[in-house]
Amino acid sequence: MKTLIEGRVWVLGRDVDTDQIISGKYLTIIDPEELKKHVFEIALPEFAREARRGDVVVADENFGSGSSREHAPQALRAIGVGAIVADSFARIFYRNSINLGIPTIEARGVRAMFEAGDPIRIDMTRGTVTNGRTGVNLSFPPLPPHLLSLLEAGGLVAKVRQELQA
Repeated sequence: MKTLIEGRVWVLGRDVDTDQIISGKYLTIIDPEELKKHVFEIALPEFAREARRGDVVVADENFGSGSSREHAPQALRAIGVGAIVADSFARIFYRNSINLGIPTIEARGVRAMFEAGDPIRIDMTRGTVTNGRTGVNLSFPPLPPHLLSLLEAGGLVAKVRQELQA
């Protein structure tokens, strides 16, 4: 994991639940290449077509609420989301995302800072989010070392594999 993340912003509102990230009708799909074709199918129909590896999702409060299924963060990882930054997260979604190696950052007020397509810069060590268009910065509490370590390894399973091989 890079400690400096740069990408293009995709903006979502509040209470984006896991069904909006990936509909429950795709629960039988296990192939990541197929799964990523359906990310934000209703909320942002162009996302699956136009998203680029490293793009960042910025959202309002309660991102990832609803079902605890792991398909939602799996689909975001498959499409190459570089990070998710939101005012707040549903806790199970937050942990599922971190466990899959997706930088997941809670930063109060972040949604109001961005418009779709804005360039974003996230400094994981300093705990800052910067809008590249406006220059506006926002601080967030840096992730604790054990979570940074999970992200660095690529997620929980990758971290356990590393430790078992050491």
